[in-house]
Amino acid sequence: MTPNPHIGIIGAGISGLRCADILIQNGVRVTILEARDRIGGRVHQSTVGGHVVDLGPNWIHGAGENPIRTIGEETGTVIYDPEGGRHVTYSRDGYPITDEVSTKVQDFVWTTIAEAFQYSNDHGVNIPVERSLFDFFRERLQQTNFTDEEKQLCLDACRLWGAYVGDQVDKQSLKFFHLEECVDGSNFIVASTYKRILDHIAKTAIAKANIRLNEPVTSIKAPPRNNQSQAKHQVTITTATGTDYTFDQVVVTCPLGWLKQNTSAFSPTLPPRLEQAIKNISYGRLEKLYVTFPRAFWHTNTTSTSPKTRTRNTVFAQFLEPSYTPHPNIEWNQECVSLASLPEPHAHPTLLFYTYGDGGAEIINRLGGLAPSSLEYRESIIQTLQPFYSRLPGYSAENPDCVPVALLATQWQKDVFAGNGSYSNFQVGVEEADVDVEVIRSGDGIGPLRGLWFAGEHTAPFVALGTTTGAFWSGERVARLVCRGFGIGDGGVEVKDDSLPSEDVS
Repeated sequence: MTPNPHIGIIGAGISGLRCADILIQNGVRVTILEARDRIGGRVHQSTVGGHVVDLGPNWIHGAGENPIRTIGEETGTVIYDPEGGRHVTYSRDGYPITDEVSTKVQDFVWTTIAEAFQYSNDHGVNIPVERSLFDFFRERLQQTNFTDEEKQLCLDACRLWGAYVGDQVDKQSLKFFHLEECVDGSNFIVASTYKRILDHIAKTAIAKANIRLNEPVTSIKAPPRNNQSQAKHQVTITTATGTDYTFDQVVVTCPLGWLKQNTSAFSPTLPPRLEQAIKNISYGRLEKLYVTFPRAFWHTNTTSTSPKTRTRNTVFAQFLEPSYTPHPNIEWNQECVSLASLPEPHAHPTLLFYTYGDGGAEIINRLGGLAPSSLEYRESIIQTLQPFYSRLPGYSAENPDCVPVALLATQWQKDVFAGNGSYSNFQVGVEEADVDVEVIRSGDGIGPLRGLWFAGEHTAPFVALGTTTGAFWSGERVARLVCRGFGIGDGGVEVKDDSLPSEDVS
């Protein structure tokens, strides 16, 4: 085996950077090819109204054995648990539901989600592939003694679970809903953004890897399927600049959406079962819209610093499909979180809207080709969201504090390097989603034979699919396998078998 292997990593996101970190610590030479002009992938920040915000992930899902939470603590990253704040639900007519009914609705939603996870775990083998999470909601609702009005409120509120899975719940597979379950523990907003976490994960790669930016990959040529050679430089990568790179082995961390659109870039062709697995798993359509105001007019207790007083302010607002304003004939529920609730000095008068599925696609298509600095861009976002934020307490059309001063929308669906979407999910019709993940994770055996490995959130342990934690773990896993294959690591910082969830140990 090559004593000092040269490993190529495609993609400088969380997965690729963590993979590079482990490889470098074990004495491996690493080159990272990144299509963008920066590192971080979907972990990236921008500014809105002078405030730095995350364009990609801005949550840490699960506070149990979660390395991202640990890194956050080590780097002084500020996180925030929003569960103590006031959660307001607005009915179809645009008026807030009473706290009593809202609690009843939310209790039903969260209880049913927990039951759906358990049901999917226990009965997945026998659940028809066309049965959706929304079907499960409706069935459970029929077992209640709720009024017709309460049942409709529950169904509408259930649809907002789409913001968690990146698409509509009537598309979410019940059979494989258990694959959407995250690491145990609370979910936290990263109040000070993911920047310090990213900097920490990237530190080794920045210092010791050869990071080549602006190098979109166009061709990945591996040895033939029957290759038995252990010769150096087995895999050749060609980029859009016309440059060829040769490596002993290559780790592909490109998003699932990119893989779906670029399987033809691989030569020889990928194994049929691997191509099928890439095709089978769905890709999300989650987007964010930031709306910043001169003041958080919806916060009525801004003069108090008491935590007990601050919790009276609205932190979460859910707007059920409105009947009081025209909208496209598609799912049009909206949900936002108040960033004015974040701990100081990170609080700012901004509402963060999460949109998904057909609704998210509609909004992003409206913004297509518009410059963020243009009047058309501003008017499009305001026209979309004003019917919702105008229902919040303290709003007055005549009050200048209620007029947005800055707006920003993510457009991952327009981003070819992100695979034109957000993250993996599992929709109705998929028959072997768990096996599909394992096939992509293993590369259907082409890692040891052809020096080609796959990492990324879509290859993560099942408890962390679609998360930064999953991307981090997936990079660790592949680095460990590469080191093991070359017989190195005894003197370095090898990732031990018990460092990942047991299902991912191979």
